[in-house]
Amino acid sequence: QVQLVESGGGLVQPGGSLRLSCAASGSIFSINAMGWYRQAPGKQRELVATITRGGSINYADSVKGRFTISRDVAKNWLYLQMNSLKPEDTAVYYCPAGRTQIITSIHDFASWGQGTQVTVPS
Repeated sequence: QVQLVESGGGLVQPGGSLRLSCAASGSIFSINAMGWYRQAPGKQRELVATITRGGSINYADSVKGRFTISRDVAKNWLYLQMNSLKPEDTAVYYCPAGRTQIITSIHDFASWGQGTQVTVPS
């Protein structure tokens, strides 16, 4: 089993920046992909960014050029640098991990953290 703990959320003004972190522990040898998803009130959980063991990265169109996903393999940490934040970025951000190397849907991620709240007031 994989345990994931997100941190780094908070309240930030529009145009500001935040860096989210996700610590992975447990059966980390089984992880082939990780990512960031977010869920706003009343909306479905949506993709933000994913990264595979081989380093392939995918971003949602809404965050391209503003957000950067990265990882520290040695320390089993995943990060999300968020710049130029907008009110529509307000959501709970989740860090999932999965065994598949090709991510086609949210269902490819079996392990999820508890989430961290990001709030960007309008």
